[in-house]
Amino acid sequence: MASIACTPPVLAPDDAVGLRERARGALLGLAVGDALGAPAENLKPSEIRARWGRITGYVAESPSGTDDTEYAIFSGLLLARHGSALTSGHVEAAWHEWIADLAEGPFRGAGFSERGTLENLRRGLAAPISAQHRHAWSDGLAMRAAPFGVFAAGRPAEAARLVAIDGSVSHEGEGICGGQAVAAGVAAAMTGAPVPVVIASALAVIPEDSWTARSLRRAVAVAHRGERAVRSAVVIGGYPWTDLAPEAVALAFGAYAAADGDFGEAVLTAVNMGRDADTTAALAGALSGAAHGISAIPPAWASAIGPVSGRCLPSMAGHHVLDVAELLVPEEGGKWGAGVVPEGPPVAAPVVVPAEAREAVQETTAPLTPGIRPAEPGKRVGKRGARGRSPLVGAGHSGHPDGEGQS
Repeated sequence: MASIACTPPVLAPDDAVGLRERARGALLGLAVGDALGAPAENLKPSEIRARWGRITGYVAESPSGTDDTEYAIFSGLLLARHGSALTSGHVEAAWHEWIADLAEGPFRGAGFSERGTLENLRRGLAAPISAQHRHAWSDGLAMRAAPFGVFAAGRPAEAARLVAIDGSVSHEGEGICGGQAVAAGVAAAMTGAPVPVVIASALAVIPEDSWTARSLRRAVAVAHRGERAVRSAVVIGGYPWTDLAPEAVALAFGAYAAADGDFGEAVLTAVNMGRDADTTAALAGALSGAAHGISAIPPAWASAIGPVSGRCLPSMAGHHVLDVAELLVPEEGGKWGAGVVPEGPPVAAPVVVPAEAREAVQETTAPLTPGIRPAEPGKRVGKRGARGRSPLVGAGHSGHPDGEGQS
């Protein structure tokens, strides 16, 4: 499928084919992590152990993704249509056309932030007022941020800028920071950057004193001690909501760092920490998949991922994450889709991380003294086949079924 994005991503040096494989790895990695983590969502590690021992693969009979995958597809398709020209108006219009103004049908699994956004949009409120609800700090933007990193490969700041535009309809404050950290991290990983550079890229695009940055630094500082240390450094004991962006994003980066970027280990570390396990594993999977490409994903895990059912977003039914990946990168040989005039040719450029961000990562990855815990107090309601053309991509497409009644 040819990409129709307005501005192509910057290619890593001599790595056009690798970029495509990393794009596929990032989005398939997200979907795999989502499906692996879904059964463990909202559980404590002790509850996970009591049910399954240590999770080492799919524990559901029919593994499937959740709202994390479907919202990532939604944002990916929207980004493929508008590229770097994306505006909050485009995002708001897409929410109306493909979610808010449709009969919900089997709309299930949406997070509190998505429900709050939909209620505001249906009352006639527009961005940024539509994001002013009690759950604007959730990880709902972070879970759909990976496509922005894929599109803006090697350009973490651009990935962060674009995902904030997407988030302006549904999130504020720490919710935006969480999405920006993930988008920037994936953008750096898309160049094959090592784990410390990926982490530094994420930290460089969010305020140093934000809750998200503090949690992320704590997580990666103790990552060498394993998943229990990461969880203890980030999770606020007794706080019931598990979709808190500073927590979920930090757990995901902590799992990624603890595994030194290894795909299987990163995803399973996130899964076995519980809490918002589908989201944290999806984010860890996107980071690791972007860094190493689709070949890093175990075939048995990859083969279980098919087109989404539209259980959460009926309008996304039938779309596959791999098709979205194809839309966000150039075709092989660097040729862009017919009828699209990019603003300029792909330019080889390395990830540039500010010196202060690199220093911050060096400081936070050194072993810390025991007993460091978060000070901030704080879930969601809780064979690839023929695939049709995207409802959000391409001109003149009409009559796409809304998927009502599908499951």
